[in-house]
Amino acid sequence: MKIADTLRAGAERLSATSDTARLDAELLMAHALGCTRTDVLLRHMQAETPAVFAPLVERRLTHEPVAYITGSAEFYGLELTVSPAVLIPRGDTETLVEAAREAFAKRPAPRRILDLGTGSGALLLAALSLWPDAEGVAIERSPEALAVARANGQRHAPAARFLSGDWTQPGWAEDIGQFDLVLSNPPYVEEAADLAPQVRAHEPAQALFSGPDGLDDYRLLIPQVPGLLEKNGIAIIEIGWTQGQAVSGLANASGMSAKVHQDLALRERAVEMAKMANILLGNTASAH
Repeated sequence: MKIADTLRAGAERLSATSDTARLDAELLMAHALGCTRTDVLLRHMQAETPAVFAPLVERRLTHEPVAYITGSAEFYGLELTVSPAVLIPRGDTETLVEAAREAFAKRPAPRRILDLGTGSGALLLAALSLWPDAEGVAIERSPEALAVARANGQRHAPAARFLSGDWTQPGWAEDIGQFDLVLSNPPYVEEAADLAPQVRAHEPAQALFSGPDGLDDYRLLIPQVPGLLEKNGIAIIEIGWTQGQAVSGLANASGMSAKVHQDLALRERAVEMAKMANILLGNTASAH
C-alpha cells in the first residue's frame, strides 16, 4: 500500500484513541522511514509503506505516547531523547523559559542556572540555549531519568552538570551553591486526578503525583528555594492551573514574592519567586 493510503487508514484507526490521529500517524511514519514528518509529506507519499509501520500503530492503539514510541520529543526548538523514565516535555512548560527570558531581558544574564527534578533535561537545556555562557546544573533523583538527561546534555550542552539529588532528603543541596535562576517542574498532580490513559498508564508516577492536593512537593521544595538563590536571583516553578494562589502563599510564607505567569491558553502555569528583601514594597502574588 502507498504511504498516502496507509496514513489515511492509520489515522482512521487511531481516531478511536487519539485526538491527534493524523499527526500521530505522520510522526510514526516518519519514525518508520527514519526521516522528518515534512519529508514524509513532501517526498514519500507515493512510496510503499514500510513493514515496521503497522506495529507502531498497534502500540499507539494501547495509548502508548508517540514520544515514547519514537524515543524523541521537541521542546523549545530542541530535539530531546525521551523514555518512559521521564515525563514527555510539553509546550505548556515552555512558559517557564519565556518567563525567565522576560525576567532577564533588562538585567545581566544569569551566570548560574539550576534545574530541579530535571527529567529529560528540557528546562536546563532550553535555558542554556538562551544563555550558553551560563553554568548549568541539574538535579534528578531517578537514576534512569538522570541517564536520559545526561545523554541530552551531551548533545546540546556538554558542559552542563547533571547530578543525583532528591529535595525530599536532607543534605541534598550541599556544595551546589547559589544560582541566579532556578527552574523546576515538580510533581503537582493530585493522586486521584482523572488523567488521560496515555499519561496515567505510561508516564512515570513519581514525576506526576504529589499527595492528595498535589502540593506535597511544593511544601518541601519552596522553603528551600531562598537558600538556593543569589541575592538578586529568581526561581520559576511550574504549577497546575488551579494552584497559583496556594503556591504563591507558600512562597510568601518562605520570605519570597510571587508572580504568576499564564501559558498560551491563559491558564496559570508558573510562579516566579524572588527573595522578598529584594522587592521594593514587598510585592505579593500578582497575575501576569
